[in-house]
Amino acid sequence: MKKLTALIALVAVLGSCTIIRQGEVGVKRQLGKVDYRPMEQGLRFYNPFVTTIFRLQVNTINMEVTVPLPSREGLTIASEVSILYRVDRNEAPRVFDEIGMNYERTVILPVFRSAVSDVSARFYAKDMHSGERSTIEEQIRESMMQVLGPRGFIIDNVLLKTISLPADLSRAIEEKLRAEQEAQRMEFTKQREQLEAERALIQAEGEQKAKIARAEGTKRVAEIEAEGQANATLIRAEAQAEANRKISNSLTPAVLQNNKIEAFKDLSQSGNSKVIITDGKTPLLGIPTN
Repeated sequence: MKKLTALIALVAVLGSCTIIRQGEVGVKRQLGKVDYRPMEQGLRFYNPFVTTIFRLQVNTINMEVTVPLPSREGLTIASEVSILYRVDRNEAPRVFDEIGMNYERTVILPVFRSAVSDVSARFYAKDMHSGERSTIEEQIRESMMQVLGPRGFIIDNVLLKTISLPADLSRAIEEKLRAEQEAQRMEFTKQREQLEAERALIQAEGEQKAKIARAEGTKRVAEIEAEGQANATLIRAEAQAEANRKISNSLTPAVLQNNKIEAFKDLSQSGNSKVIITDGKTPLLGIPTN
């Protein structure tokens, strides 16, 4: 009997407690009324006859959805989208009371389908493969937050994981991208050739200027040498003229007469036969006769 009583007591104790785990929030409903105070993680006791404890997940949930996206030009694009959302832990009791436990299908998915259709219809199909992709994702997230934020949900991110364009459009986009890449490559080649031409032109101009500088230097050297030679010739000529002037000034009649006498004297002392013709005015002195 005691064992039975103990067993019943143990079952009663175990049935009147629950564990709120990490990433969860407990919501207490007592006599059909929801307590809006969230129960944090840990061991919680309650009266199982009048109270029920529900556990809501409040960490981030990755909800993956396959959805067709309408584009601005009227195409339908298959896509796989990840919705990263979580329940605001402070609003968990209200979410449970107003929406219930099946909130993904009740509000999250319908709001997402509406937002993604509205946003994607503003963009062309090619934008979903370009830098506009992040813009589309952010606009979908903001549109969902406008509806779900006041209801107690937080949309962390919306990710367009896979975009499957129609085959014809995919080929057209690929051909356009190849054409743009080829145009960019040609532009790069053109710029490189232009830079090479400018470099060659600068080098040629530099070489031409160097040649002109060398020619001008050679010309200047020749001019300096010619000017130096001319100055030297002029100085020699002036020196010779000065010497001649001094000699001319020093040749008086008496000196000339004496020079003549000395010349005749030297001739008279020569052992060779000679005939001396004078103007009759030059005296012949000391000339020996043979």
